[in-house]
Amino acid sequence: MKEILREIGMIARALDSISNIEFKEYDLTKGQYLYLVRICENPGIIQEKLAGMIKVDRTTAAHAVKKLELNDFIEKKDDKHNKKIKKLFATEKGQKIYPFIKRENDYSNLVALAGFSEKEAEAISNLLQRVRKNVEKDWEFVKKGNKRNY
Repeated sequence: MKEILREIGMIARALDSISNIEFKEYDLTKGQYLYLVRICENPGIIQEKLAGMIKVDRTTAAHAVKKLELNDFIEKKDDKHNKKIKKLFATEKGQKIYPFIKRENDYSNLVALAGFSEKEAEAISNLLQRVRKNVEKDWEFVKKGNKRNY
């Protein structure tokens, strides 16, 4: 069996490192851009759902959200029906930087898929989605305090 997960990890770390360097001038560090993008694309999302989308624990998400809020990229608003629920929205500052982050993501996709046909790129996408769905099952299982048998 090929070390597929090592390859995926190296790709993810390289792209994350590039993004962290490029977004540093905007005071977006340590993957905060991931959170900002999801909030821009899902206005009113709650923190727990955001954590699930990014596949991090609630504490990690809380730290990132707090920093984004302190740097005026996002704001929390009370839910109209339940004041305990805080919905996340991008501020004007956050919305302004979103197109730049999106362009960087699109460019990184082009670089990553250089030399691949459209059919190959679609196949990679489909296969990776299947891998993600497989891993998500274990992530949910372990997140609930269970241990995997291996």
